[in-house]
Amino acid sequence: MPEPELTAEDRKLVTLARATRARIGAAEGAAVRDENGRTYAAGTVDLPSLQVSAVQVCVAMAISSGSAGLEAVVVLGESGQVAAGDLAVVREFAGAGVPVHVGDARGKISDSASS
Repeated sequence: MPEPELTAEDRKLVTLARATRARIGAAEGAAVRDENGRTYAAGTVDLPSLQVSAVQVCVAMAISSGSAGLEAVVVLGESGQVAAGDLAVVREFAGAGVPVHVGDARGKISDSASS
């Protein structure tokens, strides 16, 4: 299956998500771009008392920085899938239609969906 076409800005999100995941050894890495072009990258948090997906951390960072929406999301991990809860968080914060690109840990994008 051919890799979905990404814009140059979305390819930057892939680089950020891949680097963040690798740096901390997280199950997933994610990156988002908000409506002002600011980017946020994070890895999965998996502590006994706190479990948050990489996408959820990115959305929380965007919200706490005053963002009002998202333009794009990238999530990378071994599963090659985006969790339904992550899509719901993106949709709740940014509305429907935000592109969500999903790929493996190396950054090869296998699927693109909308929130």
